[in-house]
Amino acid sequence: MSVSLSFSYLFVFLVIISSKTFITPSSSATNSFVFGGCSQLKYTPGSPYENNVNSLLTSLVNSAMSTSYNNFTVPGIESPQDTLYGLFQCRGDLMGNDCSRCVALAVSQLGTLCVDSFGGALQLEGCFVKYDNTSFLGVEDKTEVVKKCGPSTGYDSDALTRRDAVLASCGTGDGGAYKTYRTSNSGDVQGVAQCVGDLSPSECQDCLTEAIGRLRTECGTSVWADMYLAKCYVRYVTGGVRSHATGNGKHHHGWWFLIFGFLVF
Repeated sequence: MSVSLSFSYLFVFLVIISSKTFITPSSSATNSFVFGGCSQLKYTPGSPYENNVNSLLTSLVNSAMSTSYNNFTVPGIESPQDTLYGLFQCRGDLMGNDCSRCVALAVSQLGTLCVDSFGGALQLEGCFVKYDNTSFLGVEDKTEVVKKCGPSTGYDSDALTRRDAVLASCGTGDGGAYKTYRTSNSGDVQGVAQCVGDLSPSECQDCLTEAIGRLRTECGTSVWADMYLAKCYVRYVTGGVRSHATGNGKHHHGWWFLIFGFLVF
């Protein structure tokens, strides 16, 4: 298995991977950690910016009780630099209490992970939360954040045909109304894809096309794979279960990563 991480901001990333993960929408562990990151820049405790962070995160949690996606802008009262932007999004099949619980947990984990950080992002299996003092709302971003490639079973034309059919369906949807969340299956291959809700339909399509292309190129004949870009992700699995036997650490542009409990500088 290979794992790589990157991000467009100066973020600290942690990736913790369990020994077995189920990625199919019906069986995913909603609260399982996928990735998290924090700005290396810190604000002063007790500052107006901290008040804005608390206000924004509270708004995200409250909003998740009634909707599966929302974004907020908290204006800086004393300085425009204190303006804060944020959003949350739940997985497309997650509604009501499950969505709100996931967002509340993500916000709680951000509070622990990103103490006094100007920006933070956290992806759980069931939801995504992000905030920053630089506006990212409505901005297309195809930066590769996390890539995970499972083991290869060698070239199997039938398996690859099924996988490609699943990825194509995830990329184009079912031909009906535009959806940010798509699922597909072909035989024993299952796939899921989702765009962040602030993207337009054309931007979502562009992001998913990029993610699918990278996943196919970089993960080759893997029996499962995940490709998370900054504003969308695509995942597939063959057989429903992903087993992780080994892990890799990576150091990149001053970030440190935690993978399988090992700190890598």
